[in-house]
Order: sequence, then structure tokens, then C-alpha cells
Amino acid sequence: MTLPALPRLAALIDALGAGLLEREAAVRLALLAALAGEHVLLIGPPGTAKSELARRLHRAFTGAPYFERLLTRFSTPEELFGPLSLKALEEDRYERLTAGFLPTAGVAFLDEVFKANSAILNALLTLLNERVFDNGSGRTAVPLVSVVGATNELPSDDALSAFFDRFLLRVPVAPVSDAAFERLLRLDAARTEPAEPLDPAARAAVTARAAVTQLGEDALAACQALRRFMAAQGRTLSDRRWRQWIGLMRVAAATEGRPAVDALDLWLAPYVAAAAPEQMPALAEWVDAEIAHAQPREAPWLTRAVEAFELQLQVELSAPDSSDAGADAGKLALARAIGGNESGESGMLRIVSAALEEQQRRRFSPVHVAARLAQLDEVIAHAQGQRDTVAAQAGALADALRGRLWLPPTLGARWQAAHAHTLAVLDALLQRARAARAGFAALPLDAGMPALAPEALAWAPG
Repeated sequence: MTLPALPRLAALIDALGAGLLEREAAVRLALLAALAGEHVLLIGPPGTAKSELARRLHRAFTGAPYFERLLTRFSTPEELFGPLSLKALEEDRYERLTAGFLPTAGVAFLDEVFKANSAILNALLTLLNERVFDNGSGRTAVPLVSVVGATNELPSDDALSAFFDRFLLRVPVAPVSDAAFERLLRLDAARTEPAEPLDPAARAAVTARAAVTQLGEDALAACQALRRFMAAQGRTLSDRRWRQWIGLMRVAAATEGRPAVDALDLWLAPYVAAAAPEQMPALAEWVDAEIAHAQPREAPWLTRAVEAFELQLQVELSAPDSSDAGADAGKLALARAIGGNESGESGMLRIVSAALEEQQRRRFSPVHVAARLAQLDEVIAHAQGQRDTVAAQAGALADALRGRLWLPPTLGARWQAAHAHTLAVLDALLQRARAARAGFAALPLDAGMPALAPEALAWAPG
């Protein structure tokens, strides 16, 4: 058995997502879930391409018959599992004719899944999780690869929680944004078929490789950290769900050619660990901060420090040397008289005025200037250390993102943009800090002044 090559899977993802605007996460998650033998729930209003995605997913596999049904509270088991066999009834057996129905499907799309009655949902529980169907007195294995469920709203009835839990991935889908609206209107009606769908042998190869893919130590530590984070919010994941998630991440790592699951695979957390869409932002922020280390930062401590030193430099530059103020005023009047132009300064007057202004500037002791430079050097060194840390994190993230098939490109781009923003903020503030340092270094010196160090400016490193 040969594992599907990365370019083949990438081409398949492109084909599945062709024309489905702003659905890159849903496309990737649906295909990844199918390869892992898991189910995905699409949550969103009608008309957001949920059924289209399911139909395309079916075309991504060979040997996987497709089944689709819209469920209502009036739906009957016969609509999903097939009609009763009259011949079997004549022989006192209660069996269904399942050909062409859900028990014989490889990929299925169930719309409005939570509208079904308990008789249907109870039968679906075993079929989705254990891949078997109770037909009369016998239990039959089903060839189910994955079920794509769709719903406009999440169930409020606790009786549906077990069925809801069968969907490992919960993916919100929304109407396209304003930014993509024009593209939506201009879309070509032509559809792209997958060039090379996956056959059962390819799926088996993925399963075999995933079985020997390790759980990396950093991934284990990240899972433990996530569990603590969720516990602090009063939420938990079932043991079964944790195990299924690890299996999903093993499939992701195996198909990307990695020998082990790593911490970055926990980008899936919002789709697995959130019980409702409103819980997803907090999980996404946790992933940004704790896994990708990629949140845009403004460095307020450095801003305050730089502004304080810039202000102090202006104060010291503008402070006059009052000791010779009277004599300098007389010299300036004499220069004007020599210049012979009371209404406007002559060239000589301007030269003399500049010289006198230079003489009027306050002088500073070398100790004073050295102390200011040392204070700024401390700020610059601390800020440079932070910048080096962010740059190292950005480089490590860029390396980790190479070859990632399943992580949505917009997510990776957002992380990299966050690092770029933070680096730009730090670089700009460092430039200002160095400019302030140059200003202090250029202060006029007087070695004869008292060797007193100025009071340090208060700043707190962040």
C-alpha cells in the first residue's frame, strides 16, 4: 500500500474547494475527517454550500457510494435505512432492504440532523460510532467512511448530546463576507472534478501509516495545557473524544510526511473542543498565544520608556545656561549694532547669534551623560532581547508551516502577520530609542561641572 503523495492530496483539496469561497477550513476538515474515519458537522444557515461540499467529498473517493437525506421530525426509519423486506416478514423476520440507503453508503450527507426523531437517532448512534447496523436479529458491518451532518442550530435537548458528540469536528460556515461578495457574483458555473480520487487502498495506507505515527512530547504537553485551560473554564472533553482527536492528528501528521504529531497540530482545537460556535474564539486565542505564539503586540512598556527618554532629552536640550545670560544678551546687542540692520539680521549677525546660542546651551557633566546613556542602553538591550525572541518564534513558525497540508493558509498567514506586526512595532521603537541615545550622547559636556548622576527615569520592562 502506497501513501498518497502530498501533491496529490493538495490537488484534491484544490478541486474540492474550487469555487467555494471562504471555505478553505471546511474543505480541509471534511477531507481530513473522512481520511480518519470521523464525521464532521457543518453549522450554518441554508445556502452556504454545505450540501455541495458533501457531494464533492463523495467524489473524492472511489468505492464509496453516496447517500443524502433531509431529516425532519416526520422522517421515518425507512427513509434512511430502507424499507422492510416483505419476504423476510413472511418468514417472521424483521429485516430491511438496505441497498441504496445509509447502511450501504460510504459518504453520507444528513441535512438538519437534529430534527430527526429518537427512533432514527438511536439507530444512527451505533452506525456512526461502531460502523455496524442492527438489521433484524443480525448486526451487519457498514462501509461508512464519513458522515457530513448539517444544521442551522445546535440541539438544546440533553437527549441529543450523545448524537452531537459523534461528530468529532464542528465547523461553522457563514455567508461570504463583503470582501468576497463580488467574486461570488462573478463565479463561473463550471465545476472542477477531482483528478485522482482516493481508492480504498489509499485510505488503508493512510490508516496504516497513522497507526505508527507517534505523539510528540510537545504535542502531549500542549494537550495537557489545553485540558487545564478548559478545566479553568468549567469545560471538559470525554476520554473518547480525546482519543479520536489524537487519531485525527496522527492522520494529519502521517499524510504530511511527519513521523510524529506536534504541538502545532492543535490548531484543530476550536473545531474539536468547542461545544458551540461561541466557544471557538477563546480556543482560537489560546492556540494563537500558547501554540503559535503569534498574537500582535504593541509593547506598551517600551513605548512609555521611549517617550519618557524623548521628553527628557527635549527638556535637557532646551534648558538654558542661566549663568551667563546677562553677558550674552549684551553680546547679542553689540552684534546687532555691528551688523547695522535693526529690521533684519545680516549674515554676520546670524553667525554671531548662532555662536551665542551655542554658548547659552546648558553644559552637562560627563557623569550625567554617561548615566543617561547607560539607562537607555538597558532599555535598548531589553527591547532587543524581546525582538530577538519574537524573530526566533517567527522563524520557527515559518519552518513549522512548511509542508502543512491541512492547516488553512489564511490561519498561517494570520499568525505570520501577527509576528510581522510585533516586529515592526519593536523595530520602530528601537529606532526611536537609538535616536534618543544619540541625542544624549551629543549633549555639550563640561568636565568642570559637579559629577552628579541624574535621577533614573522610571520604566518597567514588559
